[in-house]
Amino acid sequence: MKPSRRVAAVAALLAGLAAASPLGAPTVSADDPKTIIDSDGSYAVGVDIAPGSYQSAGPVDGGVCYWKRTAGDELLDNALTKKPAFVQILPTDTTFTTSDCQSWQLTQAPPPPQPGPGDLLGQLTGLIGSGILSGGPR
Repeated sequence: MKPSRRVAAVAALLAGLAAASPLGAPTVSADDPKTIIDSDGSYAVGVDIAPGSYQSAGPVDGGVCYWKRTAGDELLDNALTKKPAFVQILPTDTTFTTSDCQSWQLTQAPPPPQPGPGDLLGQLTGLIGSGILSGGPR
């Protein structure tokens, strides 16, 4: 008995899907934004990297890790740290820049708690990151 055209078409479609996406895994195009940032540089949000929450283990080789978020010419946030880092990159950000940090990886983890009122160094770091002490917008 000869299979009908409909059965043959469905079989061909299923074979094509299985070849393109083994075991039903989603396909990822080389053109999709990355979710791991593994080298220094500036990355266009939504083009080079996906927006979301990223974490890094901190600086490379005991140095200092620097990152910044921008929207056009406006500095939104930045930090200089010797500790592990966490940043929320928003879809409205235009670029994310990183220097001397270990790889950044997209995460579902919640952001770490903000410093309390008795943490003077944490408060100063927050002010520097917001641009208040560097002459940025208030």
